Amino acid sequence: MDSEGTTCLYINEAIAMSIAFAPYIQVSSPPHTALAIIMSLISTALVLLVPLGLYLYMWSCTHSRSNDPAAAVPPTKWPILGMLPGLVANIYNFHEYSYALLAGSGLNFNGDGPPGAGMRFFITCDPANIQHIFTTNYSNFPKGAEFAAIFDVMAGGFFTIDGELWRLRRMKFVGVIRSPRFADRVAAHCHDKVKNHLLPLLARMASTSTSFDMQEVMARLMFDITAMTVFSVDPGFLSLDMPLIDASLAMDTVMEVGFLRHTMPASLWKTLRWLNIGPERRLHEANRVLRRFVVDTMERRKTNGGQDEDEEVVGDILSLYINDPDYADDDLLCGTLISFMLAGRDTIGTTLPWIFYSLAQNPNVVSIIRNELSPIASHKVARGMGATVIFEPEETKSLVYLRATLYETLRLYPPAHMERKTVVTDDTMPSGHEVYAGDAIYISLYSMGRMESLWGKDCLDFNPNRWLLEDGNKIKYVPSNKFLAFNSGPRMCPGKEIAVVQMKTIIAAVVWNFDLELVESQSIQPKLSCLLQMKNGLMMKLKKREA
Repeated sequence: MDSEGTTCLYINEAIAMSIAFAPYIQVSSPPHTALAIIMSLISTALVLLVPLGLYLYMWSCTHSRSNDPAAAVPPTKWPILGMLPGLVANIYNFHEYSYALLAGSGLNFNGDGPPGAGMRFFITCDPANIQHIFTTNYSNFPKGAEFAAIFDVMAGGFFTIDGELWRLRRMKFVGVIRSPRFADRVAAHCHDKVKNHLLPLLARMASTSTSFDMQEVMARLMFDITAMTVFSVDPGFLSLDMPLIDASLAMDTVMEVGFLRHTMPASLWKTLRWLNIGPERRLHEANRVLRRFVVDTMERRKTNGGQDEDEEVVGDILSLYINDPDYADDDLLCGTLISFMLAGRDTIGTTLPWIFYSLAQNPNVVSIIRNELSPIASHKVARGMGATVIFEPEETKSLVYLRATLYETLRLYPPAHMERKTVVTDDTMPSGHEVYAGDAIYISLYSMGRMESLWGKDCLDFNPNRWLLEDGNKIKYVPSNKFLAFNSGPRMCPGKEIAVVQMKTIIAAVVWNFDLELVESQSIQPKLSCLLQMKNGLMMKLKKREA
């Protein structure tokens, strides 16, 4: 973004914040008219000066910012505004700034915004604190009402709720997702999509030496696979003609605006929602698109026949809910299905581009993966199964180095880079930091994967070997409070192994059949979103490998 564009964004942010802060600096009219006029003038001056001061502060921070993350300094605590100006000034460098802030603060940091704005927070990547939050004192740190409000598009889905209702809805889902037959169906969807759509598309790109956005391709792939898992309907978005994909773009909007909601006073984003302006207008349209997609896809499922009535196991996620009286409310059912679409597409679809980005820069890692795949591929070729090799889920299950490569990518590039919790009652963290009822707690997965104190001096290097035991034949145990990619404690991801199988199938097929090359002179950086997606995509070229 050029300096003029950044300046405009700063001014917009400052003006928006001045509106949010108006309740704190405007006072009710006193009984004497003269005094009322004076107070009104002071109030007006403050409203005008706040955005100007914020703009000048952010401008100076931007123009003095070092490219070295270690040079970051904690935000100054200002009168009235708290630390908000410093945090906003670094919002466009959010990930690296959070990492540098925590690295310089002993893995923990307390902060706050304007008094009364509900912006007091504690950010951590300390494994001892994470165990306390996610396991030891779990009941004191729910996601909270504010989290549910931020992701209101998923209202009622068990990803946004807490307590006994969450426990019951999770049990219902886990009972299905852990069924071996259900897992086999999902793996089959992935295998068939890779074989019949992904590999032909990539082969075409390779044959014409065409550069393409790998992030977009992976998003389309995972959207189709997830829709098959949820609805038993293939939308067909991954195809040679690459049709418009409104629903996937709407999902991106949900995560981008969700990030903005996290970073501003609730009063501000709720006001913008009421006025239906700015990012909230985009989110409103995205919600409409997603709900229309769910309704239309359910109709397609009916037309296609859906699941056979005599089947003994649930064939798709919709079958689990469609006839459940607890989900008779259309909004609840719709929110639940949207949450599954987001969970399925976003986690894997966000991780895969970072895997291919890392592999393109580490040919030695690619060689080791190919050596691990070679016995399987050679056997397939010898049986006359064709030059293009597709690996079965069972064939990749025992591949240790491939799993280590996946884990190393998740360490450095976790798809959900930040977790949010709410404090129910006052508490003291194992680190000694005090948190108070109503505080927001942020757990930075992105920062945790980069801490030298946790991962050693090579913490910024891409090194799958760190996950292997000395004999290289087994994965080293790393506790979930240090490696949080699959969550921890009672909310541990129930679909972890299903996700790993899908990613292994996709990575193996691409790495074995193609050489990967990054297009030069592109800027690879995360976008501002609740997901660690690449801001500018991932432009790549492929070359078909000879058998």
